Amino acid sequence: MQTASKKVINGWAMYDWANSVYNLVITTTFFPAYYAAMTGLKNYPDGITFLGRRFVNTELKDYVLAFGFLIIAILSPILSSMADYKGNKKNFMRFFCYLGAFSCSLMYFFDKDHVTLGLMCFMFAGIGFYGSQVFYNSYLPEIASEADQDKVSARGYSLGYLGSVLMQIIGFALVIMMPESPLPLKLTFLLVGIWWVCFAQITFKVLPIKSSVERKAKRNVLTNGFRELKIVWNQIKQMPVLKRFLTAFFFYSMGVQTVMLVAIDFGIKELKLPDQKLIITAVIIQIVAIAGALGMSRLSSKYGNIKILILTVSLWIAVCIAGYFITTELHFYIIASLVGLVMGGIQSLSRSTYSKFMPVTKDTASFFSFYDVTEKLAIVIGLFTFGYIEGIASIRESILSLVIFFLLGFIWLLLTAIKQKAVLKTN
Repeated sequence: MQTASKKVINGWAMYDWANSVYNLVITTTFFPAYYAAMTGLKNYPDGITFLGRRFVNTELKDYVLAFGFLIIAILSPILSSMADYKGNKKNFMRFFCYLGAFSCSLMYFFDKDHVTLGLMCFMFAGIGFYGSQVFYNSYLPEIASEADQDKVSARGYSLGYLGSVLMQIIGFALVIMMPESPLPLKLTFLLVGIWWVCFAQITFKVLPIKSSVERKAKRNVLTNGFRELKIVWNQIKQMPVLKRFLTAFFFYSMGVQTVMLVAIDFGIKELKLPDQKLIITAVIIQIVAIAGALGMSRLSSKYGNIKILILTVSLWIAVCIAGYFITTELHFYIIASLVGLVMGGIQSLSRSTYSKFMPVTKDTASFFSFYDVTEKLAIVIGLFTFGYIEGIASIRESILSLVIFFLLGFIWLLLTAIKQKAVLKTN
């Protein structure tokens, strides 16, 4: 197939610009900072009581977010089935976009007396973000040829990081103007929701809709998605390279996504960094991530996707080990820069690698639903493990425990490379 027009490619990539402000501004910076201020020892010296049990504040946040990911993992097959039947992934993508943006804006009303409201909005915003991402990702093999998928995927991530930096700067300016007030952080929640909805309209305007001829015959859409996942899995079992890559992706995603979601918590709790420095750190991460996504794309075209992923996972292992030992602000900035470098690269390259290894098929939503379910289940395990270890030990031990997941991912990437080489020799 040929790559779609520049207008379609740019329109598709703009959704990263639209929704990444939630994932990279709210999830990794502003919400953790505001949540820590509202639920810290000053307001809750004995921890937060939830469902009859007391929790460490960040432990509870990890559990709530993990539950949100579990909901997405369960919904994803149903959603992809409905999209295949209806033939309009764009409408489902639009619904989750609006759910996420509205929930994000509602965080404006979160304060120390309404912790449950804040956590529920945080969870539903995450469901909106990742629910829309299922359909967004599935467009990649439909609009880009295999040769262009790394470049197109990296373009999306790069725009996402760039848009997030701009929103971080806006939020930072508000914090500087009102340093002693919680209002700047609350206003940022509202602005992110508005940003998300408004820029998503560019994407919705250009993405294609399947013709009625291409749509699937009506079946039980509530169970058909799981049936299709089984069909996809049966196909994957016959594709040894893809099967090994997905296993690697499952393990290293436990670590990657967890680090992204809890890194700022570490700066708050262990290093006592103020909001201004946390925002600066997040901006550093995202600026470096732009270079990481583009750089990894170029390196993969020269050395191959799997080799660069092996290098990237090795760097993640170093990040977790170093994170356990850091004690100063400077150390945190150095590690944050390294996180940014590998964060952008591994996400972009994982998406395009999976797209390349997929068989030629029109059921891209089903295959990317499988990919997304794999990632979400990995995040559930990663976040739950992180929160549990923090609850019984400390956040430093939680960071160190993630090395196990990265090591398993590293081993399976090596097995993928070996099998890929053997298959190429056979062919």
